[in-house]
Amino acid sequence: MLSARHPSADTIHDAFHVNNSMKRLAFILVSLLFLLWGMANNMNDTLLAAFRRIMSMSDLQTSLVQFAFYGAYFCFALPAAIFISRHSYKAGILLGLSLYAAGTMLFYPAGQAASYGFFLFAIYVMAGGCAVLETTANPYILSMGSPETATRRLNIAQTLNPVGAICGILLSRHFILSELNVADAAERAGMDSQALAAIQQHELNAVSGTYMLIGVVLLVLLAIIAAVKMPKDRDSGKFDIRRTFGRLWHNKRWRYGVVAQFFYVGVQTGVWSFTIRLAMDRLGMAEKDASLIFLYSIVAFTLFRFLFTWLMGYVRPVKLLRVAAVAAIGCTLGVIYGTGWASVWALVGISACMSLMFPTIYGIALEGVTGDDAKLAASGLIMAILGGALITPLQAMVSDAAGIGTSFWVPVVCFVCVLAYASMRNSR
Repeated sequence: MLSARHPSADTIHDAFHVNNSMKRLAFILVSLLFLLWGMANNMNDTLLAAFRRIMSMSDLQTSLVQFAFYGAYFCFALPAAIFISRHSYKAGILLGLSLYAAGTMLFYPAGQAASYGFFLFAIYVMAGGCAVLETTANPYILSMGSPETATRRLNIAQTLNPVGAICGILLSRHFILSELNVADAAERAGMDSQALAAIQQHELNAVSGTYMLIGVVLLVLLAIIAAVKMPKDRDSGKFDIRRTFGRLWHNKRWRYGVVAQFFYVGVQTGVWSFTIRLAMDRLGMAEKDASLIFLYSIVAFTLFRFLFTWLMGYVRPVKLLRVAAVAAIGCTLGVIYGTGWASVWALVGISACMSLMFPTIYGIALEGVTGDDAKLAASGLIMAILGGALITPLQAMVSDAAGIGTSFWVPVVCFVCVLAYASMRNSR
């Protein structure tokens, strides 16, 4: 139901938390981090298509990229919360950027060794950095203003996340996918070993070089943030995990928010991991051309993120979450039962529906949670990103066994879980 109150200039001012120049700069720099991990997340989705071609892998084998990436989130989130509690949000940001940059640089020896396992390790280290950044940046943004506008403020910062995703797709399309040899698995199996090794090395060099370029950008941003004065965290100090977790466990909004976030991240990762695969299947496209469908999906995601953020000035976030979940279920059924371009446009529609889900679930779950409670609560929500590591291989197994279209029943179940959370009394 529309509110009669229009967002005022003061509300927008508060949403950005621009009380002074230092805080304004801090908000901008922290928001840039959302762009950077968005880039990493969505380059993974193109990596699946790249490794499938380069190393002639199944969907299940390529899904190990997501298992390594999102598994790192589970492992690093809680240590990150402890670290920032004992030090500061700025220290957490510097640590996260350092790990992220180190992971990208590990792509070079991985490419030289032509080792899929080495690439997975590099992805794990890189994702560990992203996990630290997300655990740090999300509660930092929420703390930059009044609680009433916290969810909207997070959505504003999160608008840079799909911008990063678009950048990642464009980088992958022009520097990785365009360098893939057209030879399929059967043709590669019949090649001379030296000829195949030469082709694979060229393709892997394209992968490594792209990620190392990102690493250079990360090191520049690391130096800038290290030199900039950031707002101090007044709540830093001793961190009693047991007592803090005990308080959080009795908060149903947070507890079930973790579950909802698990299924949401799982569905987002699964849908985007197999967007290129479905476009190739339904439209007969090559990887580079099919990546355009992925780009359309991220553009839709970005545009609707702006739309939903604007609507939050009129409609409560939880109501928008319910509408988006129902629409996402409908679009997913369109992918399953549709054909040709109809199913592909339904696939793009899923991304539009997903655009508000992560920050909205996050904001609802952390409503009223402050101090060190917020840091542990944030780490729990980031650990829930484990859904991307577990649900994507599940969808891959269904795809290998029954086809890429049938595999989208897994996202249907996940969206139902998100809808259930949005419909709970304690979420309203």
